[in-house]
Amino acid sequence: MTKKVTNNILNILGKEVLPDTSTIINFNIAKLYTSTKVEIPIIIERSKIPGPTVLITAGIHGDEINGVEVVRQIIAKKINKPAKGSIICIPVLNVFGFLNMDRFFPDGRDLNRVFPGTKNGSLASRFAYQFINEILPAVDFCLDFHTGGASRFNAPHIRVDPKNEKLIKLAKIFNAPFILHSKNLEGSYRATCAKKGKDILLFEGGKSQNSSKEIAVEGVQGVMRILDHFEMLDDVFEVPKPPANSIVIKKSFWMRARYSGLLHIKIPIGKHVEKGEVLATITDPYGKMRHVVKATNEGYVINVNEAPIVYKGDAIFRITKELGDD
Repeated sequence: MTKKVTNNILNILGKEVLPDTSTIINFNIAKLYTSTKVEIPIIIERSKIPGPTVLITAGIHGDEINGVEVVRQIIAKKINKPAKGSIICIPVLNVFGFLNMDRFFPDGRDLNRVFPGTKNGSLASRFAYQFINEILPAVDFCLDFHTGGASRFNAPHIRVDPKNEKLIKLAKIFNAPFILHSKNLEGSYRATCAKKGKDILLFEGGKSQNSSKEIAVEGVQGVMRILDHFEMLDDVFEVPKPPANSIVIKKSFWMRARYSGLLHIKIPIGKHVEKGEVLATITDPYGKMRHVVKATNEGYVINVNEAPIVYKGDAIFRITKELGDD
């Protein structure tokens, strides 16, 4: 599919967006039961100087608020006003889920598993189809923001296909604390971008129905470094310098609870732990049982289950097993 830019005029959802303009286009796919319109604002900022088109999205899962906050800050701080090219921001893709604080679309489907969608399928599938066919063709590079599901808090990281060297280089420019080697999942936005030749970085950080200032800072600063790399960051902004290079993770595994009970976390997310180090305790509600959870190997803790109670077998800590080169 050809890019929908002709004579430096950007075409989104059938509307022409001229250079050196600020535009909001409402993406309307369906209505609520009450016939109330559900509109998804697409916020477009264009420079008069030609350049790349960057798409920044969040809220594919409606309950992942931290990603929405990252994109909101990018807009509020005017980071999305490019020195050249165009920046398209969609803070909430799944407005239906956002309204209900739910991961899914009203049809019960996970939007991030139905891409590229179908013209006459379910609501989620139709939405994905329009997005892929009406918005994505105009784009050169994508940044998509997510959080951990349920009560699982992700350390801030970029997920990238280990076979894509170009994206690994861009992930290092973004410079989140971690880069996780992760194959593209069938039906995901990321996999569809790859099949259509669109470069994409997926950021994960925090957990659903929660907003973390620290995670938002990592996301916003990473975007600024990427825009600076593309020479799109306005000169009024100073490029944030990361404290260290990203730690590349090739393999990781989940430690699971050996007992049911109340979970008491003892370590911060992202910590490097030694084998045998105390990570948590699991107790019963009656003060009779106290089980100490110890790290089974050395590594970084990149995901923590922050649920107050767990069942035997529940995943509680994700720990790195094999690191890559810087």
